Amino acid sequence: MKKKYLFLIMLIIPLWWSCGKEDIPANGEDEEEETIDWNVAANASSMALINQFWNSGGNYFNTDNSGNTTFQYWPNAHALDVLIDAYERTSNTEYSTYFDQWFQGVKVQNGNTWNNDFYDDMEWNALALLRAYKATSDAKYKDAALELWGYIKEGWNDNAGGGITWKKGMEYSKNACSNGPAAILAARLYQEFGNEEDREWAIRIYGWLKSTLVNTNTGAVWDNINSNTGEINKEWVFTYNQGTYIGAAVELHKIFNEKSYLNDAVKAADYTIGSLVENSVLKSEGTGDGGLFKGIFIRYFTDLIQQERLDAPIQRRYLQFMKLNAETLWEQGTTQPAVLFGPNWRQKPGTSTGLTEQLSGCMLIEAAALLEKEELFN
Repeated sequence: MKKKYLFLIMLIIPLWWSCGKEDIPANGEDEEEETIDWNVAANASSMALINQFWNSGGNYFNTDNSGNTTFQYWPNAHALDVLIDAYERTSNTEYSTYFDQWFQGVKVQNGNTWNNDFYDDMEWNALALLRAYKATSDAKYKDAALELWGYIKEGWNDNAGGGITWKKGMEYSKNACSNGPAAILAARLYQEFGNEEDREWAIRIYGWLKSTLVNTNTGAVWDNINSNTGEINKEWVFTYNQGTYIGAAVELHKIFNEKSYLNDAVKAADYTIGSLVENSVLKSEGTGDGGLFKGIFIRYFTDLIQQERLDAPIQRRYLQFMKLNAETLWEQGTTQPAVLFGPNWRQKPGTSTGLTEQLSGCMLIEAAALLEKEELFN
């Protein structure tokens, strides 16, 4: 009788342990020192994006996973970015097979054109399309990106000393969100195709952004300036504006190899991870548009981390921040087994969430997998 009782206990204990761990991909032999396998986690999160948000009838990503089929132009650009992240990491055509479908569906949903009233929205799509071209060498993505770049340059005017306006018909509103991504795009186009005009555009846009909307003492990126009044909105400091300023600085550093650009990026990154956080985890910036902000910061922060000239102590500090945020999201803020993310990376969203919040989570997990693959995580 005692032997039978002991046998049952021995059988139940490992089953209980495995149930407690089943939603956290891990590796390693010592169970007490198990670490998350970020490649497995990234596969799970990026496939969840497809399985729960992809609209197979319209060939775009839905606004949420609960049946809302509303089309939103700019989040779909970031959804393509995540698919490209996953494809570049794995070379799995299960991700790339959606590229062409996305290309067709998004253009149709946008009125059968890439043109849009919001310059930042066009910039996000141009950046994603340029990445799709680099990943596939398919000229249609290049052509669409260059078409968008032509529209985007029309948004520059001399109000407030320069800069690309936020929206057509609102020439007085100059925003960080319409200039940071434009500088990244111009710099990447130059690096890809060698057009000197694109390099000059990158320098011009970045210079205006830094001199007008950046507190160079703290690294804070202010949201916008109203050229009618000269008033700068210094109350709105968002992670995505921090991220694109960082991204622009990194791209210019790649072109010129000048440490000053890297220093600009570090200043903005330090402000972000010191001021836009709650207990060292990026804070919630809400749902809707705000749900995407953290993910955009993570994308360009990850680019900064990978720069060879970044000082080693700074890189270590940034990697610790990334690891803490990724582990917190995966262990505390992910609804399993559906793999859903919400705006608060310390809190599970339940059975439904929005596309923007899901994308930010996917970007963080994909970034962790990339850093693991490059052996920067330890």
